[in-house]
Amino acid sequence: MNVLLSGEVTELVGEPLKVGETLPHFKLEDERGDKVKTADLVGKLTLISVVPDLNTGTCSLQTRHFNQSVDQFSNVQFLTISTNSVAEQRDWCAAEGVHNLRMLSDEQESFGYATKLYVPAQGFDARAVYIVDEQGVVRYAQIVPEISEEPNYEEALAALKSFLTA
Repeated sequence: MNVLLSGEVTELVGEPLKVGETLPHFKLEDERGDKVKTADLVGKLTLISVVPDLNTGTCSLQTRHFNQSVDQFSNVQFLTISTNSVAEQRDWCAAEGVHNLRMLSDEQESFGYATKLYVPAQGFDARAVYIVDEQGVVRYAQIVPEISEEPNYEEALAALKSFLTA
């Protein structure tokens, strides 16, 4: 699959996860540097916000936006995944006052390759939002067609609300 990066076509490593598919196996690192596997993330309705690099304006906006939404959804796990290192994520959260959502590092590119969001020409994951149910099945997928643009927050949060009332 291709997406755009500042108007230029760039290729992902494959076709990203689709609605109805189960989260593949991957490993991430949390704020302490501990390994987090796919199995550690299932069991609760989860919104996964994928950003290429926290140290860019659009990624910062996306992460702060979802951080502000966490309090509206007490039964939902909010995650932000980026290819930034654990130290970079920790420093960014401290500087931005982001404490409500969980940051996970895909510095090893395991998540990006497993979900087919990795952009090899750039060395980061494409911008996306997933909602995954308690069993690890993707119920909502938004692959942002232009990496430099923000996702459709309203659509993602409306989908999240609909899964809570279903």
